[in-house]
Amino acid sequence: MKCMSYIQCIFFLILLGIVLSTYFLQSGVLKRKIVPSLTELQPTESCQGAELTKQFETDELDDLLERRTKEFKQHQFRRKTNADIIIAPGNSPLQYPITGFKVAPLKKSIIPGLALQTQGRGKNEVYKVSLSVKKGVLSVEDVLDGDQVEGQSQNELTISSTSRTHLNDLLSRVTYTSTIYHIKTSDLVNFSFEDHEAIFPIMIRRPSVPFLYDPGKDVNSQVTIITKTFLRYKELNILIESIRKFYPQIKIIVADDSLNPERLSGNNIEHYVMPPTQGWFAGRNLALSQVTTKYFLWVDDDFVFLNNTRIESFVEIMEAVPDLDVLGGEVMGDQFYFILEYDEGNESDGGCLRRIKEVHQPLLGYDGCFLVDGVINYFLARTDTVRSVGFDPFLKRVAHTEFFIDALGKLLVASCKGLSIGHQTHRANDKYYTYRNQGKLEEEEKLAHHFFKNYLNYIKY
Repeated sequence: MKCMSYIQCIFFLILLGIVLSTYFLQSGVLKRKIVPSLTELQPTESCQGAELTKQFETDELDDLLERRTKEFKQHQFRRKTNADIIIAPGNSPLQYPITGFKVAPLKKSIIPGLALQTQGRGKNEVYKVSLSVKKGVLSVEDVLDGDQVEGQSQNELTISSTSRTHLNDLLSRVTYTSTIYHIKTSDLVNFSFEDHEAIFPIMIRRPSVPFLYDPGKDVNSQVTIITKTFLRYKELNILIESIRKFYPQIKIIVADDSLNPERLSGNNIEHYVMPPTQGWFAGRNLALSQVTTKYFLWVDDDFVFLNNTRIESFVEIMEAVPDLDVLGGEVMGDQFYFILEYDEGNESDGGCLRRIKEVHQPLLGYDGCFLVDGVINYFLARTDTVRSVGFDPFLKRVAHTEFFIDALGKLLVASCKGLSIGHQTHRANDKYYTYRNQGKLEEEEKLAHHFFKNYLNYIKY
C-alpha cells in the first residue's frame, strides 16, 4: 500500500498496531499482565521506609501479589470504596433529596422532597416528568382515575398533568421498593423534565439493632480495667493493689499466657488463663471479649495507679465528645501519640504508611488534648467500636502501632495531657525478656504480614 503522505503513513502504522495487539490478546498469543513484577514495585519520592517486598523470595512474590490483588478488589467491593460521586446540577427546576435518603431492602418507602419548581404555563400545556431506577421499582400511592401515571411497579415511571400543583401532589406520593436483598448497597434515581435531568442516590441499608450499655450510677458500671500478663506476677499484683486503693469495686480482667500460671486473689477479678505464649494481641482480644461495660481502660501489667489517676476524667471527656472512640493519657509524664500518613498507592503496587510524631488538631474545649491516630499504651476506649476492629492475634510480641493501623479511618482517637498513671521500676527478669524481645525473623514475618493484610508496599514506624 502506498501512503499518500508522511502523516497518513504514521497514522496507518498506529492503527495497524492497535488491530494486531487486540487480535493477539484475544487469541491468547499475548497475555495480559495481571500483577506487577518485583522490578516494577518502585517507591515514590514521598514514600520511603521498609520495602515489604524484600521479605519474599522473587519466585514466590508474583503468586502472592496475584492473591493479594484479588483479595484487595474484594475488599473494595465490600466496602464500596469506589462508589460514584454525584454532583447536583445548579439552577435545575427539579427538587429532590440530594443525599441521605435511606430505605430498608425490599420495603416500600416514599421518596421525600420530589417536586417540580418551574414557571406556570399555558392552560392546556402538559407537565411531564420521568423517574427510573435499576435495583428496584417505582410507584405512586393512591392513584385515582384520570391521573396520568405510567409504569406503576416498574423501574421506569412517567407522570403527566396540566396542573403543576397536581403533578407535585403525585410526586409527593412516589415510592421506591428495592427488588434485590442486600444489607448495604445503593441505587441511583434518574429524575428528568424536558432537557433537565438530575441523578440522586438511594441508600439501601438493613437497619441494625442498637447495642446499648447501661451506665449505672458510678464508674464501676461504666468501666472495666483490662490487662494482659506474662511472667510478671509481682508487677501485676502491685498494679492490682494500686487499683484497689482507689477503686475497690471496679472489675479487673486479666488475660494470662504465662508458662506456669499463678493464682490471683482479690474480689471482682476475672483471670483467664490461656495456652502458654499465645501472645500480646491474642490476650488483648480475650480480655476485651469479656468486657460488659460501655468502656474499658487498658493498662500494662507493670503500671501503677497514682493519686491523680482518675478514670472519671477519661469518662467525662468521652461522654462530652461522643464521636471519640479512644482517649489516651500519659505514663510518667510521657504523652506518646502519633498520626499515620497513609498513601493508598495504586491497585497494582499497594500503599505506603508512615508513623509521624504530630497531631491532626486540638480537641476543642480541652486544653492539652489533641486529635491523633495513635496513643500511648494507656487509654480508655468504647468497647463496641474497638471490638469491631479487634487485635490481630498474628502479632505476638511487639505490637501497638499495628492496632491503630487497623483502626485508621474507623476509630476517632485523641490524647490528653494530665490523664496520668505511673510505671513501676523494671526488675531483672531475663526469662521474660527472652520471650518479650522480637527477633529478626519475627520482624521479617511482621513486615510480610503488613504487605498482604494491609495491602502495603512500604512502611516506616
